[in-house]
Amino acid sequence: MSDSVPSRKASRFVSWGLHTYWRFSRGMTLGVRGMVLDGENRVFLIRHTYVPGWHLPGGGVETGETALDALARELAEEACIAIDAPPVLAGVFFNRRVSRRDHVLVYLIRHFTVVDKKQPDREIAEAGFFPLDRLPEGTTEATRRRLAEIVEGRPLSPVW
Repeated sequence: MSDSVPSRKASRFVSWGLHTYWRFSRGMTLGVRGMVLDGENRVFLIRHTYVPGWHLPGGGVETGETALDALARELAEEACIAIDAPPVLAGVFFNRRVSRRDHVLVYLIRHFTVVDKKQPDREIAEAGFFPLDRLPEGTTEATRRRLAEIVEGRPLSPVW
């Protein structure tokens, strides 16, 4: 019995050491985006104050946060939208434009509540629902590709 205690401690130490090594040698960043579609087949898009174009709302997954928690937080902050039912993971994409280690999870959300109208702030210049066949000028190519892949059923690209 006393032999198992040191081996558990050693195992935890080895596990901690490996995770620390992996974090710095194979570190990866992870982001989430929400493809929020309403009953009129419109998609919710945002336009940031600091980068050009219209995008799906979303952002980075913080340390200690699940992807779904990050998605709910980002939709609340950027869109004033609350998720009412579990979203569907629609795709995982490698975003090599950001870095060689960035991945984005895109979730499809059809059951939600608009808590309030999103007002412009320091981060979001404009936000709203747009018909899929009349996206606003400046909608990014990546956003257009994700919509075509997920909504129209075109083959998924592994790259953002």
